[in-house]
Amino acid sequence: MTESIVVASHLTKRYDSKKALDHLDVVIPAGRIVGVLGPNGCGKSSLFRAITGLIRPDEGELHVLGQKPGWETNRRISYLPDRARWYPNHTVQQTLEWGQSFLPGFNMKDAHKLADHMDVELELKMTGLSRGQEARVLLILCLAREVPLMILDEPFAGIDILSREAIVAGIIDYLQDRQQSILISTHDIQEVEGLFDYTVMMDRGRVIWSGDSDDLRAEHGSLNQVFRNLYKKEWKA
Repeated sequence: MTESIVVASHLTKRYDSKKALDHLDVVIPAGRIVGVLGPNGCGKSSLFRAITGLIRPDEGELHVLGQKPGWETNRRISYLPDRARWYPNHTVQQTLEWGQSFLPGFNMKDAHKLADHMDVELELKMTGLSRGQEARVLLILCLAREVPLMILDEPFAGIDILSREAIVAGIIDYLQDRQQSILISTHDIQEVEGLFDYTVMMDRGRVIWSGDSDDLRAEHGSLNQVFRNLYKKEWKA
């Protein structure tokens, strides 16, 4: 595993006249659980899509797993986006079988353990799942892959509190012994900030602070409080 999992320099992405990423610079160390935090529209999802190769930056340099993003790096990344599409007539088990067929590093034994832990019934059809159940299946597809880099983009968005608790418990239980780099963006910081040993704070398409989470807590308090102050524009790097 490379010493740094992601290295970005002057990374810029425009959508018409709007800059989603604005000369962003960041170095994210490997083997850490990283919270990528910031208000809506700060560029978190665009950064993740650039890392996975789903979008190409207009300017700057980006290296992931020691290479420029492409097919080779994408096979080594497990990405949970903020939305997904399903084959509606598939059962959960058939969806997992699809994952086993198409997703490199997918481990069906781990997927079944996660489904049991998060109370997901394998015989249910995808079309009949609640939003919370659907989120759990998506997370299972992501977590069950044995790859160097995992990216979870807002895994709790719009999810009821019971489902969030099941998802958080699944993440904590599953990641305890895994040697992976994990990037997680979320607004539900209070529930999961204990997971993060490294933090990247973003605003207006730029990284305004990055470093060990304990250093940020020591200087400003909890990550949740830092986020609240940032959102109110009261906290400055």
